[in-house]
Amino acid sequence: MNQTRRNIAIIAHVDHGKTTLVDKLLQQSGTFAAHEQVQERVMDSNDLERERGITILAKNCAIRYRGTHINIVDTPGHADFGGEVERVLSMVDGVLLLVHPGVEPLKVKINQVLKFEGLERKPVDEAEAGDIVLINGIDEVGIGDTVCDLEHPDPLPALKVDEPTLTMNFLVNASPLAGREGKYVTSRQIRERLERETKSNVALRVEYPADTDTFIVHGRGELHLTILLETMRREGYEIAVSRPRVIYKEIDGKRCEPYELLTVDVEDSNQGAVMEELGRRRGELQDMQPDGKGRVRLDYRITARGLIGFQGEFMTLTRGTGIMSHVFDEYGPVKAELEEHRNGVLVSQDDGVAVAYALWKLQERGRMFVSPGDPVYEGMIIGIHSRDNDLVVNPIKTKQLTNIRAAGKDEAILLTPPIQLTLEYAVEFIADDELAEITPKSIRLRKRFLKENERKRAERAAA
Repeated sequence: MNQTRRNIAIIAHVDHGKTTLVDKLLQQSGTFAAHEQVQERVMDSNDLERERGITILAKNCAIRYRGTHINIVDTPGHADFGGEVERVLSMVDGVLLLVHPGVEPLKVKINQVLKFEGLERKPVDEAEAGDIVLINGIDEVGIGDTVCDLEHPDPLPALKVDEPTLTMNFLVNASPLAGREGKYVTSRQIRERLERETKSNVALRVEYPADTDTFIVHGRGELHLTILLETMRREGYEIAVSRPRVIYKEIDGKRCEPYELLTVDVEDSNQGAVMEELGRRRGELQDMQPDGKGRVRLDYRITARGLIGFQGEFMTLTRGTGIMSHVFDEYGPVKAELEEHRNGVLVSQDDGVAVAYALWKLQERGRMFVSPGDPVYEGMIIGIHSRDNDLVVNPIKTKQLTNIRAAGKDEAILLTPPIQLTLEYAVEFIADDELAEITPKSIRLRKRFLKENERKRAERAAA
């Protein structure tokens, strides 16, 4: 039996992180039985997607509606994964757009409007917030985006993919603990994995310098690159990475850097702290809109360099209640260097296993990243110094034992819980002379040069 087949891309969600537009479509189409228990965000089948509450990979499913076989392609909503959207848009016949309340819709030519409940058809002039709009041709979309629509009378340009704005070095892990926890550790294995990734991840660019164990990976943002790293470590890869850096361009003889349009939604009580931090990062306030209910929306234009490390700081300043999103704006003149305000680090001087007594003695010097029993090595960063300089310490030192019994009680060893290193925190925290060591079981920080005399030599050469 001949059936009409259409490929439709979903480019908006009903509620970020909860029930999505695709969930509603599947429910209305009768795909699931009435008694069937279906989890929310059914299309977000990837473990990382469920943990983080975001769509990372585009996925498709098929439904039948009034004799039409519709392939629905669910796409990410985060700007860092715009490459997935662009890849999908080159293959679909139409787009479903959810018109959000209070949001100016894209400029589109509307073919028909489908009512949310029961997908009831409505005249075009009755479209309202909450409706699903079937677009049969797009006049104007976001920056750099164009869409191929097979039925539009005027052919549109071919799909354009925004260029990466951030870069990181992926290195073969060469620490003394290398190869103990990972299954794939060689440069050949890492190269094959990155080459495979670039075939589907169209926003990713990888350079393969000759005769080196370093790969230069370019992406859309921190989240784009850290999701790739997290995926690789879960697959069994061991790797070391450098601090993220922005990609500069020469435009009309001037050195330029990427700028982002940032929107933050915060409680009134946190507004001052957030604005102060964004001011320190040289962000330019564009608009401020209080909602009259205790929250305010701030729109900024800020360099991509100024956003590096801001996500973690923002969550701390807003106590987890803030919402932020950003999208690439354009390349503009390079701004002055940002002020660095990170403390120094505590660096291990020996190989071995961290000892409770040694960590207890070091607590007055700063906060630890390691616990008793954790393996450490020379050049590994074991904590944050309370001052702004780096300090070489001995975390494996044991208490000196004698045959003379002390008159009083032994000192009780009470350790402050260490800082739990997450992948995002590690990548944001490291300085230019440091690396994050990422394995399937652990995340560690280390100096690029492990020996102290090598670090001093590098400092003199840089000076």
